[in-house]
Amino acid sequence: MGITILFASFIIFLILRFPIALSLILSSLITGFYLDIDPAALVQRMVGGLNSFSLLAIPFFILAGEIMNEGGISRRLIDLANVLIGKIRGGLALVNVMTSTFFGGISGSALADASSLGSVLIPMMKKQGYDDDYSVAVTVSAATQGVMIPPSHNMIIYATAAGGVSVGALFMGGLLPGLLLGAAIMALTYFLAVKRNYPKGEVITRDQVPRILREGFLGLFTAVIIMGGILSGIFTATESAAIGALYAFIITFFVYKDIKISRMGIILVRTFKTLAMVLFLIGASSAFGWLLAVLKVPAMVSNALLSISPNDAVTLLLIIIILLLLGMVMDMAPLILIATPILLPVAVSAGMDPVHFGVTLMLALAIGLVTPPVGSVLFVGSAIGKMSIERATRGMVPFYGILILVLLLVTYIPSLSLYLPSVLVK
Repeated sequence: MGITILFASFIIFLILRFPIALSLILSSLITGFYLDIDPAALVQRMVGGLNSFSLLAIPFFILAGEIMNEGGISRRLIDLANVLIGKIRGGLALVNVMTSTFFGGISGSALADASSLGSVLIPMMKKQGYDDDYSVAVTVSAATQGVMIPPSHNMIIYATAAGGVSVGALFMGGLLPGLLLGAAIMALTYFLAVKRNYPKGEVITRDQVPRILREGFLGLFTAVIIMGGILSGIFTATESAAIGALYAFIITFFVYKDIKISRMGIILVRTFKTLAMVLFLIGASSAFGWLLAVLKVPAMVSNALLSISPNDAVTLLLIIIILLLLGMVMDMAPLILIATPILLPVAVSAGMDPVHFGVTLMLALAIGLVTPPVGSVLFVGSAIGKMSIERATRGMVPFYGILILVLLLVTYIPSLSLYLPSVLVK
């Protein structure tokens, strides 16, 4: 009955359009009341869920992304990608994907990629003769790289939920799958561009190239600082995030000089708003997850999944299906916190390393971000492209195939996620 009350009340609050964090808290309180649990215990669990040194990296990652985005990094990365691959057929579409690869290494957010780059590239693609639904599909599917390519604050959330998984190992584990995802999307993008005879990209004059390369790589160096600090052992993930934010501040305000220092106040306000939402979700999900443990839901789910088939491959496929279905109806951060304690033991029992599971989890839930009915990134893309969500979804159909293919490869080829951590992370 406790399990029924917990999930039924949560679903009812979602149907009533309550915010997810508030739905988690209210359903936890109702269930706690039924189980005669002191509300103070739930509050302690919420606070305990935030009591993690690793979580201190999140505000710095968010701040670095906000600074670079406000300072014109989007335009510079677009120019950099245009220099590298913009001249071929469908060049602007390929530039879109490559820019998301670059930007994912700075923002760590699929939503930031889609909103920042999409507001520039979708109108540009439409103006050059690309179909509306194709422009949106390329943008939102490429944005999924943001949760895979380090640094990713969602991986920090997973590391906390999983109970001490190395953030550096997760970052390195997501790099190859993220690049594979980008390469696969680029291949499909180019194939469709040739098939539909989309235009070639604009030619950039030779005298512009040195400036574009210099400014573009200066922006990308933010991610290099963060990853280099972690892998060298000089900095922790939190310290690297802080150094990265400081570097982004210096580059934006004293090298690029596109905006005035007075804009820093607006950047900080946006950062605090985003951080408040993230931390509220983490705290609410911690209380909800504790009740799941009290009600022994992880053990029940684990026994149920493992009893379906003795074959580990079948168990992993069931986990993928569950994650894809959940990703269609819930946002990423709360799902990470709720699904990890339930499904991680099942994955480990099926022979999956926690780092490997974390990378698979990120990719599966990233696909949920571009899948209706609650795909937030898809909604952003359709809004920028000024089209219905139904039409945007139709344009996504071939890209869904690529995303699922890469997800299966990442799931069933562990070395894609585990090779770099085994070599680089000590």
